Amino acid sequence: MIKKAMILAAGFGKRVNPLTLKQPKPLLKIGNKTLLSNTLKFLEQLGIKLVVVNVYYLGEQIIDYINKNKFNLTIKIVKEKDKILNTGGGVLNAIQYFSNEPFLIINPDTIWNLYYLKELKLMEKAFFENKKSKCSLLVVNKKKSFDQSFKGDFNLKNNIISKNDGEDLNYIYTGLQIIKPEVFSDLNLKVFSINRIWNNLITINELYGMESNIDFLHVSTLAIYKNLLEKNLNLK
Repeated sequence: MIKKAMILAAGFGKRVNPLTLKQPKPLLKIGNKTLLSNTLKFLEQLGIKLVVVNVYYLGEQIIDYINKNKFNLTIKIVKEKDKILNTGGGVLNAIQYFSNEPFLIINPDTIWNLYYLKELKLMEKAFFENKKSKCSLLVVNKKKSFDQSFKGDFNLKNNIISKNDGEDLNYIYTGLQIIKPEVFSDLNLKVFSINRIWNNLITINELYGMESNIDFLHVSTLAIYKNLLEKNLNLK
């Protein structure tokens, strides 16, 4: 059972400008809940005990928000001080919190809901049963995405993720993955994308994935955010 998770909350959220000029993207609201609180509640329902949140852009607002609201979780804040470290660098900067245990990495701009809990339990089971697993992504067919502008990130066959030149890519990364700390052990970089790790695993056919069957709602752009607000979603 996975007990630790990391929320990536350091980004600039430029595609949602001007809303994010004075407010970090994780604090945007859907209904009466922020994207961050929805993600924290989701992790709480999953049974996660420790959550690491990295912050950079307008990070003091996120810290203040966490301090003022009660969550049934132990939350550790990791500040990126001099510059933003990108997704991979942000995780590596906080890797000491995860010892040698597999953990979750989750993006707060997906609208996580209770339906994902069952899928994640199945994904977790498959991860531990496959002795070769170092990283597994929850992906969804782009046809199920509310934002139809996505071109696709990967393909998926027999739970193996691929990304070959010239082929149509039919699956989108949902923003949730299970990963082992060991994949960061040989990296001497400070600033890098998590894609670097994924691409390394793809070359040896060891990036695994599970297909989600849930309609994919994700705050990607200002227009999409406004359209999601019109849906009057009730986040529980």
